[in-house]
Amino acid sequence: MKDKHSTNNTQSSVHRTRHSALGELLLALADDEFVTGYSNSEWTGIAPLLEEDLAFSSLAQDELGHARLLYELLSDVERMGVGSWGMGDEEFPSPIPHPPSPDSIAYGRPPSGFRNAQLVERPRGDWAYSVSRQFLYDTADYARLESLCRSAYAPLADAAACIIREEKYHLLHARTWLQRLASGGDEARDRQRAAFEALWPDALGLFEPLAGEAELVEAGILPDACASLRDRWLSSIAEPLRRLELPFPFVERAGGWAILVAPAYGGRLGEHSEHFRQLHENITSVYRLDPHATW
Repeated sequence: MKDKHSTNNTQSSVHRTRHSALGELLLALADDEFVTGYSNSEWTGIAPLLEEDLAFSSLAQDELGHARLLYELLSDVERMGVGSWGMGDEEFPSPIPHPPSPDSIAYGRPPSGFRNAQLVERPRGDWAYSVSRQFLYDTADYARLESLCRSAYAPLADAAACIIREEKYHLLHARTWLQRLASGGDEARDRQRAAFEALWPDALGLFEPLAGEAELVEAGILPDACASLRDRWLSSIAEPLRRLELPFPFVERAGGWAILVAPAYGGRLGEHSEHFRQLHENITSVYRLDPHATW
């Protein structure tokens, strides 16, 4: 039989693992939104329609707001320390007095510190590429948020419930353009098909397994494993993509989907493209001038 000291050490190790895994989950969620926001903002002033100048600017603003909410949640988690998991104070350090701020989390990390999927960091491409990418991202993000609304970690469930209210409008925009391009002329359809062919590996990277995922699922913090979420997402978009005769490299089988394209993994481990390093240089340039400034 284990003595009390051994049991406490085991519990301490479990809670530290969950704390670290929660941090990785929040970073992945926030970084996806953060980089997506900056990517969308690149269309401001050059979109093919004035209405889309406004629409993509609004999408970008929403995503950056979602990222800030999640970075604030991560800052709170860091401030409370591992002790926030409810173990005795004697087993864990006191909450840290100066946790990283949302700005320092967002702008103070090197590219290798980011956990965003590679889908959101690719070059802007043409209009068909951007709106097709947004369709894949928004539908995947919605599936993820629906799951997180059931998270056992109440602050995360509340944040997901807040974010998903705006994501409903993002979905409407994405579905409208999916249909609009597919119903256009030959060039529009060809560009859309080419975009989906190029995007599928990166889109699957949104569901790259997370560090500590098993612990998060066991604790109910992550209600569904990434593979389960991926299959749910594919089921939700299979009908419109097949109906519009767009590339859909998956075969439905009992218990899930057979994937016929290799996923582009690595983003959740800090592996990013040269384009992301250039983007990172641009978006952190002002912060790096004076990281201690008060904005």
